[in-house]
Amino acid sequence: MNRQGTDAVAPVVVIGAGLAGLTVALQLAADRRVIVLAKRSLEEGATAWAQGGIVGVLGEDDSVESHVRDTQEAGAGLVDEHTARFVAEHSAEAVAWLVDAGVPFTNDPDGPLGLHLTREGGHAVRRIAHAADATGKAIHDALLARARAHPNIELRERWMAVDLITSRHLKGEREQRCHGVYALDIVSRRVETLATSGVVLATGGVGKVYRYTSNPDTATGDGIAMAWRAGCRVANMEFIQFHPTCLYHPQERSFLITEALRGEGAHLRLPTADGPGERFMPAHDERAELAPRDIVARAIDFEMKKHGVDHVWLDARHLGEPFLKEHFPTIHARCLALGIDIARAPIPVVPAAHYTCGGVVTDLEGRTDLPGLYAVGETTYTGLHGANRLASNSLLECVVLGRGCAARVLVDANVPATALPAWDESQVEDADEQVVISHNWDELRLVMWNYVGIVRTTKRLERALHRIKLLRGEIDDYYANFRITRDLLELRNLVVNAELIVRSALRRHESRGLHFSRDFPHTLPVSFPTVLTRPAKSLTR
Repeated sequence: MNRQGTDAVAPVVVIGAGLAGLTVALQLAADRRVIVLAKRSLEEGATAWAQGGIVGVLGEDDSVESHVRDTQEAGAGLVDEHTARFVAEHSAEAVAWLVDAGVPFTNDPDGPLGLHLTREGGHAVRRIAHAADATGKAIHDALLARARAHPNIELRERWMAVDLITSRHLKGEREQRCHGVYALDIVSRRVETLATSGVVLATGGVGKVYRYTSNPDTATGDGIAMAWRAGCRVANMEFIQFHPTCLYHPQERSFLITEALRGEGAHLRLPTADGPGERFMPAHDERAELAPRDIVARAIDFEMKKHGVDHVWLDARHLGEPFLKEHFPTIHARCLALGIDIARAPIPVVPAAHYTCGGVVTDLEGRTDLPGLYAVGETTYTGLHGANRLASNSLLECVVLGRGCAARVLVDANVPATALPAWDESQVEDADEQVVISHNWDELRLVMWNYVGIVRTTKRLERALHRIKLLRGEIDDYYANFRITRDLLELRNLVVNAELIVRSALRRHESRGLHFSRDFPHTLPVSFPTVLTRPAKSLTR
């Protein structure tokens, strides 16, 4: 068997080049060699798509207690208070770190740290630092520039992790540990064996498991699936946040209309033959358009089904053209390019899968159940988001816990490289698998959208699980017999995540936060996370 040679100290491999991954890499790079894998271009990913902003407890009218309270209320009884408090307490220094990194936040001479703060649904006060309506891109561009310039960071574009290399791959190894990762060079179709002193999963969420999503094509749950296959616990996968307002347009199915637009006063209205009709959110919640996302998304879903319409209207005309151009230039320009002048016409919107509130179980330093394996960001379950994520807590989590994870890796990751078995594709063959993959991908996403969406029933979930298991069998068989590609790996990971979502949903016999069941419409008096476990099994490849 071919074996990779050893170095004095193995590098840390970070899988994912979004905010969580870059935060970890930049914090590590002063003391460690870091390899960052990005399965598409470095500019792609969920971070760059984030419009709203990042929470910072900065204003005189704000407090850690207030932020914790808002996080808990949005999370519907499942937020871990210790986690929420830790993140809130470090929010100001997280924003300051980004300012020091050169992120061009929107300024306000009278604001804290000279920043303009906006407000979003579920927040009691203005506490969202933002860069107009393209905050994620501004943050990502700044950190990516720093990573590119750092001599200790190796950025690999179009490289995808295939699977983790753990002790079960090594003969005579008893102590379970993550030793490295198999990584596919997508361009050359060559699989490299990377021996590491630590692997950090920062691969984002699972939005592409649904037919309609605000997520980029990278959101296929790769890190969650790899950790699950390696024997790590996964929790709260039933809580998939559907963003209430995704643009409804045949040419643009994944363009998000930021929560901040409603925070500044935009109204949701019913469509009528004569145009936008009456507001409907006040009838669903006293906070109206500023209610948490799960409430707004269910209200829109209810009204669409009740009235038999394909979308509702988000009306921002009364805010005025100058205000909209100044504060929401990205949305204004994109909609205008599609023939919608948001200063003079309402925006057609629908809910779409947006954020994964569950994931790989970690502590506040990113440690998973498997020594040598860490995870940060949307890939994880830390207890912060509970049954529903509070708006703009996601970018904050990436920075606060990403920095903490890096500190832990620096303490742990002092092991030399281990000689690892090379990837073996000697028994597989090339095949024109694109038709099979495309068909299974479409079927899986349609099943999830129809049976495991905003409103669920036990019968629908059971039907979905049956179909998913059949698809998983086909995909596993294909994986075992044909040469791997990015599309095949993503489909393999998506079907694992789909099964985790359904199994978690079937275990929750109540309606709470983002999980609403017609069979169990009430909320139980005692809350609990849904934790799934499995024994690690040996792999054939």
